[in-house]
Amino acid sequence: MTSAFVDDTVELGAQIVRGALRLERIFRDRINPLAFPEEYLYERYRFSSEGLTYLCQLLEPYIANATHRSCALTVYVCIALRYFATGSFLYAVGDAENLSKNTVCSAIHKVAHALTGLAQTFIVFPGTCPTQTIKEGFYSMAGFPRVLGCIDCTHIPISASLGENEGDYVNRKSIHSLNIQATCDHRCVITSLEAKWPGSVHDSRIFSESSLCHKLEQGLFSGVLLGDRGYACQPFLMTPYPDPGEGPQTSFNVAHAKTRVRIEMTFGILKARFTCLRGLRVAPERACCIITACVVLHNIATMRKERTPPANPQPPDVVDPITLDQGFPTPGPPKRCEVPVLPFNW
Repeated sequence: MTSAFVDDTVELGAQIVRGALRLERIFRDRINPLAFPEEYLYERYRFSSEGLTYLCQLLEPYIANATHRSCALTVYVCIALRYFATGSFLYAVGDAENLSKNTVCSAIHKVAHALTGLAQTFIVFPGTCPTQTIKEGFYSMAGFPRVLGCIDCTHIPISASLGENEGDYVNRKSIHSLNIQATCDHRCVITSLEAKWPGSVHDSRIFSESSLCHKLEQGLFSGVLLGDRGYACQPFLMTPYPDPGEGPQTSFNVAHAKTRVRIEMTFGILKARFTCLRGLRVAPERACCIITACVVLHNIATMRKERTPPANPQPPDVVDPITLDQGFPTPGPPKRCEVPVLPFNW
């Protein structure tokens, strides 16, 4: 039926149909995660409400969105922390937070890169407290003097497309992994990190090519590190006697073991706090970024005295010992995973 008062009846009809079919936009304010009890926050995010507030203030200059509606910044940080704490699939994290998989991936990517940019602030050798305090803290454990830290490596399994360099990531247990070197102080705070080597590389090679080794060789620090037999004994790196005799050598090994166990405890707490490190399903470059982000979060949690999850020390990693006439077990130069350290204003 046409109307004598309307010039274009088809256009009017289309407007009526579009208006009837148009869905009204609904804005839903999300629940503030900080409104939940402390036990809820520790279980899902590994931080208390005060710790989450501190992280939001720390990361706000790097990941804040234009809008402040619906606690956007807090939700972004909590999404990443939930993934780090659980290691679940992205869609599982998204379903738990009522968000899409793409949003979860974007949040984890932004938070991980922001924390990686802060690594030089929170990962400092020999530590954030005075050097004398660190030495006294280690000495109080078993009487081992002049200890600046304990050093060891741990493997982080990865499962992703590794391309033509896949063989470099196969470790001696025949699984694909990254070999991560770290040192810690007496409080289980990680003081240095090398997160870029594939799993086939020997521990001693990672240390010999690290910036920490070069600084120790230059005599920039007064003290020693404690390592296992996977490292060569050097003036700044003490390793146990391979076949100790009775008396002083046995006492040395006992004190060495009681002190060096601190790095095993650190790895145990780190992997218990952030379960994603028990197996990452991402490319090696992104895995290195996530590992660095988890270490920064671990140091923040330790220094803020957040609740420590129950964790058993990592079992000792059996590594081929280094001798004077032995080269590195891994031939050839395997490819490293270069992780860009972003400036604070990225």
